[in-house]
Amino acid sequence: MEEYGTLTRLIRIRSRGQITIPQELREALQIDETMGLNVLRVGKALVMTPRRLERASLAREMEKELNQE
Repeated sequence: MEEYGTLTRLIRIRSRGQITIPQELREALQIDETMGLNVLRVGKALVMTPRRLERASLAREMEKELNQE
């Protein structure tokens, strides 16, 4: 089973709302320019995923976790 950890990087939003995902994160998640990302708002956080979120319950669980911190 693959182990996932937390990796935090500061990124800046450009004038047109664009962001750059750091190369080390793109490589670790195997994200390239041909992929689309889903963006999910969870409370005051944005979560991006290369896969379609299958259930709204996942968003609720993530929101619970974020609120506990």
